[in-house]
Amino acid sequence: QVQLVESGGGLAQPGGSLRLSCAASGFTFSSYAMSWARQAPGKGLEWVSGISSDGSDAYYADSVKGRFTISRDNAKNTLYLQINNLKPEDTALYSCAKPSRPLYLPPRYGNPWDRYDSWGQGTQVTVSA
Repeated sequence: QVQLVESGGGLAQPGGSLRLSCAASGFTFSSYAMSWARQAPGKGLEWVSGISSDGSDAYYADSVKGRFTISRDNAKNTLYLQINNLKPEDTALYSCAKPSRPLYLPPRYGNPWDRYDSWGQGTQVTVSA
């Protein structure tokens, strides 16, 4: 069965950095675009970033552009999210998400969540001085 296991979250100071990882199993990882999502306390699920199945194309929400970098290692079945210049508003539970079909590009417009069928349990990022 599909498994997505995130790690790398924690408590960080504003301006700091974190690198999140998502270990995938149970499906052909290299055939699927992937995305990162986050949910802050009291808020809805926010699409943050997505990457094509071969890693060539990356996309970001405006709120994180220039600070977040998504990448993947298909040989290791792992998705990454490098977060730099952390801000308090980045505090959230971060999850990786797999589309329901082997798409090249990640669904990212409108409310894309009906095109995803698997999420990990998430890793908490807390940004505080």
